[in-house]
Amino acid sequence: MTVELKNSPQIPDCYYQNDPVLIRPDRPTPNHSLYLSNLDDQKFLRFTIKYLYLYEKAVCVENLKFSLSKILSDYYPLAGRLRTATSNEDEKLEIDCNGEGVVFAEAFLDYSALDFLEFCAKPNVSWRKLIYRVDAPTFLDVPPLVVQVTKLNCGGMIICTSFNHCICDGIGTSQFLNAWAQTTTNPNYVLQNAPFHSRHLLKPRSPPKVTFTHPGFTTSTHDLDQNDEFALIKYLQSQPLVATSITFNPSQILALKRNIIPSVKCTTFEALASHTWKSWVKSLNLSHLLKVKLIFSVNIRKRVKPELPQGYYGNGFVLGCAETTVKELSTKNVSHGVKLVQHAKSSLHDDNIKSMIDLLEGKKVKTDLSTTLVISQWSKLDLEHLDFGSGLPVHMGPLTSDVYCLFLPIVGDPESIRVSVSLPCSMAEKFEFYMTQNMDMGNDLGSNCYYG
Repeated sequence: MTVELKNSPQIPDCYYQNDPVLIRPDRPTPNHSLYLSNLDDQKFLRFTIKYLYLYEKAVCVENLKFSLSKILSDYYPLAGRLRTATSNEDEKLEIDCNGEGVVFAEAFLDYSALDFLEFCAKPNVSWRKLIYRVDAPTFLDVPPLVVQVTKLNCGGMIICTSFNHCICDGIGTSQFLNAWAQTTTNPNYVLQNAPFHSRHLLKPRSPPKVTFTHPGFTTSTHDLDQNDEFALIKYLQSQPLVATSITFNPSQILALKRNIIPSVKCTTFEALASHTWKSWVKSLNLSHLLKVKLIFSVNIRKRVKPELPQGYYGNGFVLGCAETTVKELSTKNVSHGVKLVQHAKSSLHDDNIKSMIDLLEGKKVKTDLSTTLVISQWSKLDLEHLDFGSGLPVHMGPLTSDVYCLFLPIVGDPESIRVSVSLPCSMAEKFEFYMTQNMDMGNDLGSNCYYG
């Protein structure tokens, strides 16, 4: 459950003149079952990635439908349906590539782009109206891709997409969306990187060989009590949440790095992830003896041998995991967290990744979210440059906010990063405080940070 801050207005209801339609590939496509790898099929990924794009000027909806149909001929699994593999008893998923089609809804909203921009830094629950809700009995019955184009009263539009995460990762969704946009502006556009469909490159070995420890996963089946601090994520999700949003510009990111160097050289992600993790933990007032984890996605397309082909749009990432105690993370310089993140990344070589894929063959293995902050980096996926023919979006971001943390791109400011995560109200205030505390370092970071 998520609630908004008082200054976050509810958008009006969308008006649908017609029922949604199914957009099918514009030519015959292979009809077969597509195997999903263990990285695709994780229970952790059984949700949808929802993007929101705001444009000051709308484009012809029929053109969007036409180009979507054309691009689906290349990305035909997205026009199929998820199902449980009939040859398995462990609920292993696969894609029925039947060309049934993508759900495409067209709506009108009595709202302007300027109205939306005024409050768009923090997602709000009423935005869920901007993606058509498919009435389906289970998660598997919802089509892998749902699109809604909402015309605004100013002549602008909002495009929202909902991708099933079991079929593609962030890189894959960006690959698809950019191909759709380029096909819309140029119907004769030829894909530079044709989608690579097969997931067998990431099949487990036979027999599986788990040769490394993987701290991001657990096989525990213990039903934790909701009040137990080890069930932290369950506790947080049971609370009314508010979305926090803090934007760091290049000078502020540099100031953060200067606080780490010369102790350790680091990337922007390593510095900001460690700082966010530390601020998040401190805001929760946990026992100093508790072990806490940071989980983050690491692209493996060039880490595995052989490398995954260009155009691979399935889940080509694994979870890096850093862990330490609350006391060490809270009291030491942020460079402590940076070193842990760097170690987690460097350990993800080919043998370790194959061991992790083999580990996921176990029916009881699950991602350990008990005392964990999860960070997903959207800021380097080229998601913000989608031009369907009316110019770049004036805003790009998630449709909803959750307890998982996102590093988001800023349209028109590629070197800035917006950190977004939802927390209970009292914790959110502390989190914002710790994110900006003692961060001036000659740059007055605290006063320049932006709170949505």
